[in-house]
Amino acid sequence: MRTVGVEEELLLVDPETGEPRAMSAAVLARAEREDAGQDVFEKELHEQMVEFATHPQSSMESLLAEIARCRKEAAGHAEEIGCTVAALATSPLPVSPAVGMNERYRWMEQQYGIATREQLVLGCHVHVSVESDEEGVAVLDRLRPWLAVLTALSANSPFWQGKDSGYSSYRSRVWQRWPSAGPTELFESPERYHRRVAEMVATGTILDEGMIYFDARLSERYPTVEIRVSDVALHAETAGLVATLTRGLVETAAREWREGREPVDPGVSLLRLSAWQAARSGLTGELLHPRTMRRMPAEAVVRALLDHIADALSDHGDLDRAREGCERLLRDGNGAMVQRALLERTESLRDVVTECVRHTQA
Repeated sequence: MRTVGVEEELLLVDPETGEPRAMSAAVLARAEREDAGQDVFEKELHEQMVEFATHPQSSMESLLAEIARCRKEAAGHAEEIGCTVAALATSPLPVSPAVGMNERYRWMEQQYGIATREQLVLGCHVHVSVESDEEGVAVLDRLRPWLAVLTALSANSPFWQGKDSGYSSYRSRVWQRWPSAGPTELFESPERYHRRVAEMVATGTILDEGMIYFDARLSERYPTVEIRVSDVALHAETAGLVATLTRGLVETAAREWREGREPVDPGVSLLRLSAWQAARSGLTGELLHPRTMRRMPAEAVVRALLDHIADALSDHGDLDRAREGCERLLRDGNGAMVQRALLERTESLRDVVTECVRHTQA
């Protein structure tokens, strides 16, 4: 059974005002003192955020438990130094992001200017194990049309600098400012994939392979494919659902490859439109159906995803859990819908943030 690991980025905020706090160095120092050698928490581009990475898990129950535990540990470390964490993919309140001090981040700030300074966005990256680069590239080629559905499900960034952005996942739109971000063409072989990466690095526009920000890529460090299209989810169970669906997509794509089925290729232009539509409407309107690239109600597209990966989900024992999770999101709303409902009720973005702190550990 394929293993799955999750990387989540969390926003550091003042527990009273909800304003972002540039305290990642202090949080990480405390985590290192308390959990020496665990290497769970990592620094990120901005000082107002902290990242954690789970261990690879074959059981989705175990993965969900670890996500919940890491969130609680992050909150515990933050609270000891006067802040807390919120699983928000953008800050609802105005913020002046503070870029980290290391050499890499300073290079990025000099190279990309305001795009770096404004990149206080928080995502969820899902790693799924593959047997080889050959299988990994075959998977990347075959799951492309379905990735926008994961963005719609996880959407959790409706607000930007104190205003409603008009998007469900504005994080994904900000992320597209990086020159290497977004959907990719078909690679067809590991050789072509690695050649394209080398060519991109050779331009000098990006620093190294770590700055290959494709929607889905081969991991540099692990024998995995890394899917990078999701907002950090407000609720841990949504993060678990996204991981479950992602493993289903990877397994389904690998089976199609082994069966000799060619990848569907809508083209990068249509994939960009599909990603934009998912970011705009999330689960509240229409999405582009991955098979037809025509608009359909979000509910129908989510159910098409479940049908597409049903065999893989069933073989992993995940089908009922995935169906229940998708039905819950369609019924109760994703993070973007919850945030907007909170604002309507409280009329205060500060209250939205402080309430989302509670949701983060629920």
